[in-house]
Amino acid sequence: MQAPLSRIANRLGRNVMSNFVRNHSHGGVPGENLPFDISNRFKLTALFTVFIGSGLGAPFLITRHQLLKK
Repeated sequence: MQAPLSRIANRLGRNVMSNFVRNHSHGGVPGENLPFDISNRFKLTALFTVFIGSGLGAPFLITRHQLLKK
């Protein structure tokens, strides 16, 4: 009973992955699979600075807020 279910699940998994690769990958273009645009260097630099700066600055801002609370 378990063998037919595992074969069906295996075949379904292969079909899903091959369809995903076939339909979503155009291949060979650097940065194609990134969730942001890398063609504009200045925008990328600004977004990277904001992203990293917010993560590094958050503990200091939280500490300042706690120290200034009455």
